[in-house]
Amino acid sequence: MLARTQAPGFFELFTPKLVTVLREGYGLPSLKADAIAGLTVAIIALPLSMAIAIASGVAPERGLYTAIVGGFVVSALGGSRFQIGGPAGAFIVLVLATMQIHGVEGLILATFLSGLIMLAIGLLQLGTFIKYVPYPVTVGFTSGIAVIILASQLKDFLGLALTSPEPGPFLPKMQALSAALPTLDASACGIAVFAAAVILLLRRYRPRWPGFLIAVVLSTVVAWAFALPVETIGTRFGGIPDSLPLPQLPDLSLEKIVAVLPAALSFALLGSIESLLSAVVADAMSGGRHRSNAELVAQGTANIASSLFGGFCVTGTIARTAANIRAGARGPVSGMLHALFLLVFMVVAAPLARFIPLSALAAILVVVAWNMAEKHQFAALLRSSWGDALVLLVTFLLVIFRDLIEGIVAGFSLGALLFLHRMSKTIEVSHSHPLVEADQPDDAPDGKAYPVALRTDEEIVVYQIWGAFFFGAAASVSAALDRIGGQPKAYILDISEAVILDSTAAATIEGFVRKVGRGVRIYLVGATKPMRHLLHTHGLHAPQVRFYRSLDAALSAARKATTADQENG
Repeated sequence: MLARTQAPGFFELFTPKLVTVLREGYGLPSLKADAIAGLTVAIIALPLSMAIAIASGVAPERGLYTAIVGGFVVSALGGSRFQIGGPAGAFIVLVLATMQIHGVEGLILATFLSGLIMLAIGLLQLGTFIKYVPYPVTVGFTSGIAVIILASQLKDFLGLALTSPEPGPFLPKMQALSAALPTLDASACGIAVFAAAVILLLRRYRPRWPGFLIAVVLSTVVAWAFALPVETIGTRFGGIPDSLPLPQLPDLSLEKIVAVLPAALSFALLGSIESLLSAVVADAMSGGRHRSNAELVAQGTANIASSLFGGFCVTGTIARTAANIRAGARGPVSGMLHALFLLVFMVVAAPLARFIPLSALAAILVVVAWNMAEKHQFAALLRSSWGDALVLLVTFLLVIFRDLIEGIVAGFSLGALLFLHRMSKTIEVSHSHPLVEADQPDDAPDGKAYPVALRTDEEIVVYQIWGAFFFGAAASVSAALDRIGGQPKAYILDISEAVILDSTAAATIEGFVRKVGRGVRIYLVGATKPMRHLLHTHGLHAPQVRFYRSLDAALSAARKATTADQENG
């Protein structure tokens, strides 16, 4: 006898993986492995966090605050063993737009509110619904973000001088950058090309070396040694602090909350998708299994904590999480140590950070954008089917030319419609009696020939319905039911192979029963308990409709009733 699987309890759903790892036994070898992995990820995150912050329109130290505070909380409370949290390239577009409209205070408030929203999503156990985002939508918005990030870095990469603030929308931005091409700075462009070349060469020949950090260090040394007139963190921002600020609540006035709420919802939606996608990638690499709702609770808490220390949006980062696993991490302690190592780096290296060329950081994000663009998956989806290609292109183009959330919503909606269309085509109806061909509509299901052994006389008609019997297929099934010839004494509807039956399907059956009249017996076969409850709700009760578990039993009952009617007649 099979044992029944018990659903996990409420507290088990939200137990951090850190607690699980400690319960399993955590010793010195595990701590050593996690320390090495944490140091490796911190070396990667140090220049990347500053680069993402600058590209997002905020000071570089805010990227470090986000990685330190948010990264620590994500690992300490998260539902994934290996998730690394911090600022992500996917947020650059949204953060920059929020900064331009609401300023730093508005950005921090939006981050705080997004944390509350993600916390609520996790506690309400809605995290499992995030997985229903279609794959073409994920590839489309990721590739679209990559294009926008690449465009946003061209100014610093080429050292261009604009006569007015750089536009946010893609087309005006490209027009402004094209007009500024005569101002290209050879020194800045040379440093950027040098940094990109170092990253790519190390990735090819020394993939385990921290390419981002080495590229930034070498670029800084070259710019300083040759006294190149390039813009640096110091010339634009005046350097970075050597400590974390004191925690402070953002302005929680109703007017401010209403103003930034759309941005907060965007942060929460994208953060949820990105974090759970990263956790899924970590599961695939490690063979583990994350707790999606616990992960969202951790991400929400991390965004709240990040905002209190002046940081911005925190999410799970796929590249840093993958690097964590490859570096030999044993559990969440590696992510916590990564945050502590970043804090040490900031305290120790803050005076030196002012010499880092902005073009070198731009080169890092250009490489990140190139890696983000899922080129092979994009091409594969274009070849797979017209539906997937349409969803992909709509999402991709709307993300670039309109809005990120608009692209996700449009892509998801289009994907859902295409799914419903495909599901409606899976419905099949078999029958035991000739159909009236003249009444057959073009879109009606063809129907399978019913097994000869189950065919009956003219007095009994048997229908069997396969597939998803829902609102998208109800019209086709109704047309098939209406195309029967003659005036039989009994109908048998076998729905044992119907994987879905919704209210529209129940209403379709009720309409059919009403149409054939009270003098005809209706037998329903194979209705599950939820299906029977739904059919009862729509008024289908005995003796008008009789329910049977098997087709043989329904046929036997129908034949006896028909024979009795003939004898009595």
